[in-house]
Parts: sequence; C-alpha cells; structure tokens
Amino acid sequence: MARVLIVDDEPNIRRMLAGLLEGEGHATSTAADAETAVACMTAEEADVVLLDLALPGTDGLALLQRLRADWPASPVVMMSGRARLSDAVSATRIGAFHFLEKPLAPEALLLAVQGAAELRRARELSRTLAAERQADAILVGGTAIERVRELIAQIAPTDARVLITGESGTGKEVVATLLHEMSARRHEPFVRVNCAAIPRDLVESELFGHERGAFTGASSRRRGRFELADGGTLLLDEVADLGHEAQAKLLRSLESGSIERVGGERPIAVDVRVLAATNRDLHAAMAAGTFREDLFYRLNVLRIDLPPLRERTDDIPSLTGYFLERLRVREGIEPPTVNAAALDRLRRYPWPGNVRELANVCERLAILHGGRTVGPAELFGLLSDSDLEADAAGTDLSLAERLDSYERRIIERSLRDAGGSVAEAARRLDTDRPNLYRRMKRLGIDR
Repeated sequence: MARVLIVDDEPNIRRMLAGLLEGEGHATSTAADAETAVACMTAEEADVVLLDLALPGTDGLALLQRLRADWPASPVVMMSGRARLSDAVSATRIGAFHFLEKPLAPEALLLAVQGAAELRRARELSRTLAAERQADAILVGGTAIERVRELIAQIAPTDARVLITGESGTGKEVVATLLHEMSARRHEPFVRVNCAAIPRDLVESELFGHERGAFTGASSRRRGRFELADGGTLLLDEVADLGHEAQAKLLRSLESGSIERVGGERPIAVDVRVLAATNRDLHAAMAAGTFREDLFYRLNVLRIDLPPLRERTDDIPSLTGYFLERLRVREGIEPPTVNAAALDRLRRYPWPGNVRELANVCERLAILHGGRTVGPAELFGLLSDSDLEADAAGTDLSLAERLDSYERRIIERSLRDAGGSVAEAARRLDTDRPNLYRRMKRLGIDR
C-alpha cells in the first residue's frame, strides 16, 4: 500500500478521499494549500500526491512544478472540477502522472493511485538495481587489470561495438557494465541477453520481438531486446551460441540500424550500442563454419581480452578482501581473517571458474567462518577436484566425507557450467536426470 498526500482546499473532499483510500489500505495525510503540502513532503515524502488544480495562493500547477523539482520520484495525480484542456496539457507537460475531473469516480481514483504507486515502486527498484549494478562494476587488480581499465576509459565514450573475450567467470559482464556506465548512454537502458540460455527456436523472438499470431503461442505483440535497449546498450553474452539464422538476422540489423519483428512486415529503427561477449575462440568457430566471418568483423570493431585468474594470482589477496568486504556491507556478515598460509593456498589453486569461483569461495568462507581466522584447513571442500589430494593432506575427515565433498564439487561445477540446467548437467556427467536429482538431494545441492 502507498502513502498518499491529498492536497485540496475543500475539507469535505479531503475527508472523503482520505476515507476512500484508507478503506483500501493506503495511509493518507492532507493539506489545504501549497505551503502545508511542501511541509508535509519535507517531513515525510509521500509515495503519491493527489493535487487539486485550484488552490488558494500558490496554484496547483505551480505546486506541481515544485513537487516535480524537489520530489521527482513521487507521481502526482491532478484533480479539477473546472479545468480547461490547456490546463490538462500544461499539467502533463510539467510531469503530472494523471489528470482526473471532479466529481471524482471512486474506481477511477483508486486505479489512478494504484498506477501511480506502481510507478513509484518501479522507479525505486530501477534506482536500486542501477546502484547495485554500479557497485558491482568494479575491476579489482594490478597491472593486467589496469590495462583493461585504461582501455575501457578510452572506448566507453564512443559508440563503437566491442567484443569482450575471456574464460567463463573472468568478468566480461563487469566490463560491459563499465562500458555502459561510462558512456553518454548511461541514463538509458542497459539490456543483457544470454544467447546460450535461449532455445534456438525462440532466439529471433527474444532478440527482435514478434507480432501477434507470428507462431503458435504468440498471443500478443512482444518487443524484443533490441527495442527494449533503444537509446542504450545491448550486451549479447555468449554470442557464439547463436544459430546461423539468428546470426544472419543480427548482421542485417547491425548493418541497417533497424530490426524486424518475427511476423512483422516493416523495419523498426533502433539506436542501440551493441556489445558482444564470448568465452569461445571465434576464429576456431569461423574455421569450423559455425560463426559467420562477416558478423565477426561487425562485432569486433574494438576488442577487450580478459586474462584468467591463474595468470594474475597476485590479485587474489585484493580480490579476496574486496569480496569479503562487499559481503559485510550487503549482508552484515563479519568477514573472516584469511591468514598468509590460506592466501598462499589460494594463489596456488588453478581457478577453473576464475573470479566468479573466488567470489563463491569468499561467500562460503564468510558464512561458515565469519569473524574467525581462516587457514588452509578451512579451504578443504571449497576448492574443486583438481586440488583434492593436496587439500586432503592433514585433514581429519573420514573417507565418506571426502568422497561426498568430491562428488559435491563435481556436481556443483557441472551445474554452474550448464547455467543451472539439471538436464544439461546430467548430459555432461553422462547420467540421467533422476539419478542426478537424487544425488543433489542427498548432498544438499540447490540447483
């Protein structure tokens, strides 16, 4: 429910509106003039403002301007019993969410307040997600990462397409986020699409949208990711997994600056900066005939290559500190102290999952050993099977516990590599889904 400020100089209308809204679960406050309304908003910002056009002293349009300037997140619903069309147009231009004529219909009023409250929540969510995205868009590291940061600073202000390459977990999405946040498009949408996670027969619909009736199940028109990113940035993650038809249509869109919905009959112009990311060798894919050479050169205008974590192990202490501090700020978890022997152990580990795997290890350490000192023994069971024998030395775990730990790491890694798909993980492990589900349940693994 929403906090609603009612601004009207007629006491009966204030009481009637407050009763109606409170009966629907909303909280209300009231003001008879602009000065009182500003004081109410200063004391506690309302989610929605119901504002009468005709007020004594400062009128409704002037107050609307003040509200839009000082409290832009709070939608304003204008009300009037003798408004002219020009008043409604002026209110809309200033930024009113809706304009209602008196006498007010209860259903119309409640719908307007509900819509305004939903807009307020959407704005708050958008700000929260943007703040989290910016907080996550940090590249921590020394010389190798400093070169990447310098390249991003050079490339970001342009509209050039960028191909971001690197193994899974090296931070390709972080780079894409920085390219967007440091560009002139930073206030416009940043849309991501994982090409590997979309079924082949739905890729074109996902990217370009579809018209109603274009195929079985297309019950309404749907905008694709290109349209959703219009004016902003589109990240095509795992672009090498696109099929030939989708590659051809993507190439046409890049060349023409327009898209065509599935089942559509006319092109739709879009202004989108396209970033592409992949952990595959696109030169090998072109040689094998699975990736178009002309599309490669369209995407590879500029290129950023991210080194794997095993090639920059000196960054592991700073990365570990960063991830543990982030958990303290976000989750309130007191971080453990990772001693020198444990850091040395982390440096010697090959990190097949790269920075993402290190972040997961830090999260587990914080949850299991928060506030305590962590040594090599506490790392057992947190690193994958390539280090099993080295980690097992000196531990007092039983054989069954060691085997369970080994099996758990294999399954978790397969699930991670399969993007959380149990069917794909089972295929990679050469087993059937029921068997994998049973093992996951026994080991307490959540997909």
